[in-house]
Amino acid sequence: MTTFRLCIKQNGFLLLTGLAFALMHVLFNGQYGFHRDELDIIMNARQLDWGYVAYPPFTPFIARIGLTLFGSSLPGLRLFSAIGAGIAVILAGLMARDMGASRPAQIMAAVAVGIAPVALTAGTMIQYMAFDYLWWVVIAFCFIRLLTTENPRWWIGIGAAIGMAMMTKYTAVFFIAGLVSATLLTANRRYLRTGWLWAGAGLALLIFLPNLIWQIRHDFISLDFLSAIHARDIEWGRTDAFLPEQFLVTTNPFTVPLWMVGLGVCLFAPAFKRFRAIGIAFLATFGLLWASRGRAYYVGPAYVLLLAVGVAGWENWLSRLPLIPRRVIQTLGWVLLSVGTLTGVVLVKPIAPINSGLWKITSDINGEVVEMVGWDDLTAQIADIYAAIPVDEKPRTVILAGNYGEAGALDLYGSAAGLPPVISGANSLWERGYGEFEPQTVIVVGFDFAYASNFFVSCDPAGRVTNRYGVKNEETTRHTGLYICSQPRKPWAEMWQDMQWFQ
Repeated sequence: MTTFRLCIKQNGFLLLTGLAFALMHVLFNGQYGFHRDELDIIMNARQLDWGYVAYPPFTPFIARIGLTLFGSSLPGLRLFSAIGAGIAVILAGLMARDMGASRPAQIMAAVAVGIAPVALTAGTMIQYMAFDYLWWVVIAFCFIRLLTTENPRWWIGIGAAIGMAMMTKYTAVFFIAGLVSATLLTANRRYLRTGWLWAGAGLALLIFLPNLIWQIRHDFISLDFLSAIHARDIEWGRTDAFLPEQFLVTTNPFTVPLWMVGLGVCLFAPAFKRFRAIGIAFLATFGLLWASRGRAYYVGPAYVLLLAVGVAGWENWLSRLPLIPRRVIQTLGWVLLSVGTLTGVVLVKPIAPINSGLWKITSDINGEVVEMVGWDDLTAQIADIYAAIPVDEKPRTVILAGNYGEAGALDLYGSAAGLPPVISGANSLWERGYGEFEPQTVIVVGFDFAYASNFFVSCDPAGRVTNRYGVKNEETTRHTGLYICSQPRKPWAEMWQDMQWFQ
């Protein structure tokens, strides 16, 4: 109890900062609806497994807990992401503390991390990005603890966090490679001779082993998925803005000076020589993602390291200035951080009323929010189509969804609307098959007419996907087709082999 009280006394303001961020996320996470990626996670949470085509099992497992506790509540299912964002903020402050930062500077580091667009997004949605971000921060915290204390037992914490990161999102391999580079290229390579490093590596492998076995049993299908998605992202130009987005997405523009200072001091300042491995780990991670043409936001969690050391370096520089200039610069820093906080929250969090003047600005800057609109409307449209199908046909009717968002929405809301089963060839849905019977009547959503006609002789238009707000998103502009189809061109067992796709 005494240790607990001491921890609260020493880190009380930092803990309150993390709690404030978590509470902010909870309060602002109830607007709009689920994002298409969240719907996929929730759908897979209903069918837990040790792996899925698109991602490892950790996030669906957390979503399953949310479903059990809160049902389909929007803020309830997003609660764990909000808590994760709050923990990341606290750990950022503790990292700054380990580098010698004062309590106010620790708060500054925590806030600078929490207001990054990628961090604000991570705290918004129940998706793998949220927990991937958290595990990277935990790895970074344990690594800095290792550098600060020189206690090799921290390799156990690093290993455990790496294992959890790999059970959440496979892009963790880039950060792992960065840490390996930092270890080999600095005096930290001495830890190669200690059993603690190898024990940490073994623990990471043990935690990841269930998913690895799943991959082996499924012929490493996730590698095929990742290859296809990566090629798609490059073709669509999603990786073209990798460098500009480092200043607009992975970090808040108002905190750019902090992380730039952080990179400089940990690489070149004699006072921060102990933390040189941080700069090397970041540069290696950044370089690998850039060279492989990864998405810009993948590198986002690595900036937590730089922001933590940047605040410490900034404070160290300020301490050499006379009192008045120091106070002026400190005040200016907090003003900029406050403006960055307000701007980041307003632009990223789902708070603007739909179709308001603010919405037109925020939805243009943050395209993710438009994908949270219209899923209940889609369900209602499908329900109207199903109601018009003759009663004798309904027992052998299914819904064929073109993408995982549609399938996830209809899986989540369909039972309450009395809808038939949903099938799809997208990602893990394909392996689950087309059901226990061969469908005769199929409500097709998300296909264009030509593609649907490849599989069915008869396809009658049944409407176009819309939403009550008139919001233009992927469903209303690209996946608009609604059809009632019948007479499969091949037996379902044969046709299903041609209906697998990655998204």
